[in-house]
Amino acid sequence: MNIIIKPLISEKMTRITEAAAEPKLNKIQRHKGIELKPARNRYGFIVDKRANKIEIKKAVEQLYNVKVLDVNTMNYSGKAKSRYTKAGFLQGRTNAFKKAIVTLAPDNTIDFYAGI
Repeated sequence: MNIIIKPLISEKMTRITEAAAEPKLNKIQRHKGIELKPARNRYGFIVDKRANKIEIKKAVEQLYNVKVLDVNTMNYSGKAKSRYTKAGFLQGRTNAFKKAIVTLAPDNTIDFYAGI
């Protein structure tokens, strides 16, 4: 069973990953001496709907040679979509999928764009 289908590359996940790579303080925070929160170092994947957290952790560790600390999963069911058009009432469904957010150890990173 191929557990990892594809990496999740969206604006939201890119923002989360980039914030972990380069945390910055604004001018007021630097003046007050506020410390940075530790980077979360999170990456997202679309995974097989039948996979559990342990299988996802093992697959990511083997595929990218990293240490996974935590795995959060979310199931998205296929929602019914319908609309009324000139041709009549059209019905359909969206794809069902499972999303996994993987937290890596602080010294590990994954570069999805290395092969481009």
